[in-house]
Parts: sequence; C-alpha cells; structure tokens
Amino acid sequence: MRTVLVPIEGNVASQSALQTALLLGRMVDGYMEGFALGPEIPTVYTVDVPVVLPPVLDEASRRELAVQGRRQFETFMQRHNVLERFGEPSGLSFGWQDGALQGDTFVGDYGRAFDVIVVGRPSSEDNGPRLATLEEALFNSGRPVLVAPPKAPSQLGGSVVIAWNGSTETARAVSFAMPILIKAQKVTVLTVEGGTVPGPAGEHIARTLRINGVPAQALDVEDEGRSVGEAILVNAREIGADLLVKGAYTQSRLRQLIFGGPTRRLLEHSTLPMLMAH
Repeated sequence: MRTVLVPIEGNVASQSALQTALLLGRMVDGYMEGFALGPEIPTVYTVDVPVVLPPVLDEASRRELAVQGRRQFETFMQRHNVLERFGEPSGLSFGWQDGALQGDTFVGDYGRAFDVIVVGRPSSEDNGPRLATLEEALFNSGRPVLVAPPKAPSQLGGSVVIAWNGSTETARAVSFAMPILIKAQKVTVLTVEGGTVPGPAGEHIARTLRINGVPAQALDVEDEGRSVGEAILVNAREIGADLLVKGAYTQSRLRQLIFGGPTRRLLEHSTLPMLMAH
C-alpha cells in the first residue's frame, strides 16, 4: 500500500481527506498523488416558467477549480514537509496529475493504478463530498477506499476495528488492509450478533491474522436494540478505535437505499476513518 490517490475539490472537506491521506502516507512511507475533481453532470433546475439560466461550470470556471484544487493540495503537502517527486518516486512524497477538471468516473478509472483511494465521507451539503465519487471508487477501481471523516483525524491505524460480518466484501477489505493491520498495536475483529451472512466466525479471522503477525482478538457483541451499523459505531468508540475496516454494500445498493443497512449508516454517521472494499 505505497501509492495513494487523493481527489481534490478545492473545498474545506478536502482538508480531512488530505490529513487522512498524509497519516496513511507517513505510515507506509508512500507516494500521494492528487488531481482536481469536480461535478460530472451540471445541475438541472426544474421551474414552472421559462427562464434563461447561466451556464453551469463553464470552461473558465472549470479551469479555476482545477487551479484551486492543485493549490490546496500542493500547499498542504509543502506545509507538512512532504517532498514533490516525479517519475517513479520513493519514500514519502507527492505529485499532481495535471490536466483539466475531472469527473467522478475518472476516480474509478484512474484509481486502478493506485493501491488505495482516499475520499471524503459523503455529505448532503452542496459543496461536500459526493456519494457518486465514493461509489465510483468502490465499484469501478477494484481498489480499497479510505473514507475520511468530516473532522480531520489526528491518528490512524494504532487501534483498528474490523467490522466482521462473514462476507466476501469484508474478507476483501481485510486483505487490502494488511499493510495497516501488521503495523497496528491493537486489532479487534468485531461481530454484531444477528448482523452476519454465512461465513467464518470472527475468531477464525482473528486466528488467521495472528498467524500473519497481527495482534488480533475477536469480540462478539449484542446489538442491544440498535441497528447493526449503530452497534458497530458504539463499540468502535468504546474500544478506542482510530480506523474501521469494513466491506461495503454486502446488501445491494438499492436495498440499502430503501431499507437502510450498515454501510449506509456508517457513511452517514461515522466519525472514524473507514477502509472499505466491495
């Protein structure tokens, strides 16, 4: 996990993603590359009477957003004494993918060239991180996604909770997370009873992790009347976790949209960085 892709939208929310990426970069002595991200589809307004609307994100605006994104990324890295590298960098370093403002599909396409993609937790705010960005990364890159919380974290990967539910998606997330898990001081394989699919128990996962040199212990808990997602968050806070590892969308996206689900709950409420995979 030595190469990190960081989409930058030039807004306040990008600061948390940058801080999260930096914490990961320092942990793995890695290379972080940014690029300017913007909305892919112009906003459509529905009105009852004909009106003339100004163009949304015209070419000049797109260029300005790209410039702002690059400035924010480079200023942050320079302020934290990260060196800019070109070609095939080694050690903690950063670079910028030059070019025009990119849309969400670029995240999934270009993200395949990186070990991990860092995005902000989706927000309902107009200029906040978009769910579309996260889903492009999750479903189209084939890579894990590190979801930064709204408030920039101060540490990452010391105490890790794996939200184990027996699924293929979470098994994949655990595999992707191994470079982080092997460095952790404490790893808890957390299973919420009643929130699983057919698969191995948490103790089986903890045993495999211990064989691989990870200090892992299994913990099974009751939901105590909470949703599975809420139970994960409550127990992760009590454990003192600074990173949550979880498979994303074990249920279908449509089912989660209609009925809710652990992934949706975590994406709406988690204050922890989350390493997710589908």
